[in-house]
Amino acid sequence: FMAAPPAATPHTQLAFALSLMMAEAVGLVNTLDNWRVVDKIIMSTKTPEKKRIFGKGNFQSLTEKIGQTAGITAVFVNVERLSPLSEREFEEAWGVKVFDRYSVVLHIFRCNARTKEAKLQISLAEIPLLRSRLKNEMANLDQQGGGSRYIGGSGETLIEVQQRLLKEREMKIRSALEKLRRKRHLLRSQRKHKEFPIVSVLGYTNCGKTTLIKALTGDNGLQPRNQLFATLDVTVHAGQLPSHMTVLYVDTIGFLSQLPHQLIDSFSATLEDIKHSDLLVHVRDISHPEMVNQKVNVLSVLKNMQIPDRLMSSMIEVHNKIDLIDNYQCPEPNTLAISALEERGLGELRKAVEAEIVNSTEKHILDLTVDLSTPQLSWLYKEATVQDVQVNADEGSAVVKVIISAAAYGHYKKVFTGP
Repeated sequence: FMAAPPAATPHTQLAFALSLMMAEAVGLVNTLDNWRVVDKIIMSTKTPEKKRIFGKGNFQSLTEKIGQTAGITAVFVNVERLSPLSEREFEEAWGVKVFDRYSVVLHIFRCNARTKEAKLQISLAEIPLLRSRLKNEMANLDQQGGGSRYIGGSGETLIEVQQRLLKEREMKIRSALEKLRRKRHLLRSQRKHKEFPIVSVLGYTNCGKTTLIKALTGDNGLQPRNQLFATLDVTVHAGQLPSHMTVLYVDTIGFLSQLPHQLIDSFSATLEDIKHSDLLVHVRDISHPEMVNQKVNVLSVLKNMQIPDRLMSSMIEVHNKIDLIDNYQCPEPNTLAISALEERGLGELRKAVEAEIVNSTEKHILDLTVDLSTPQLSWLYKEATVQDVQVNADEGSAVVKVIISAAAYGHYKKVFTGP
């Protein structure tokens, strides 16, 4: 069962906005195996600073509806966070477990985590929930007169021991994540040293990022799933551009409207990869009725992450899933229309990526004359991207068209042409 509060939206758009909010909330629940929505209701709420989110009348009618509906084992109240007071009050009144948006999204993350880092990040994101439950226990113990019981002469109450253990657990998790962050930084440095450009593919959850990367790289190990937050762990996949330059596509966690900021904070190490990219590709599900608001949400998250201006200004916007729209005409300039599933429009996308990469990484496209009796050609194949070789057999030379970084070109001249 699910209760969803209305958004602060102009009256003419309110009904449509509410229906889309409800549809997304239902989508969150349906993402989880063996979870299903048995009933739903849209109900007005008080302002966020109030201790209780429902008025007395609404709370009473909601309680009666829950009591009269068979098959309810939990209630999802579609707000970012419920206060410990509200959570306890609801669970006592309704007799079932109560979830807010934070706890539902966190549970989805928990089910989809694969790597050690993702599991640690989820453990860190669980700390606020555990603290809320501890506050509930404290309130219950105070009501029963047992909140100040001391443990075994240690001078600490039960609650103080639990608080200390929770703080110690948080510090251990943060320490482990910091070690993984340093390792990630090392890996990022190695990629930069080898001069593999990094392209971060981002967008609203379930917009088709993984499907697109699979189409661009031919990586059959990628198995896209049609559900929210199917990708939680950041993964890197190599692909080639028209010039035969190798780039690394980074598959990122999907964004979501009203994604609790503490969850974003917990995954900050993962999202750091976006900041250190050479190019961003923003994928949009152009068939989704909320595509405009989804774009606003993604750009808002990127702004809050303080993404460098150079990345924001060069970002390529991709309109995906045009196979779901008859005769789709792209209404916005400087965007590319594709179908990742049917691999339509990928040639133009690769060209656009290449043009931006050459620009952002300050690489040069040069025609170099090399002596075939020297290691020049093999050096260029190793340290640059060779696009074309025109051999002059009579002179024992060749004209080589390459894409090469300024640093590599400087090293080439020092080694082969002297100071």
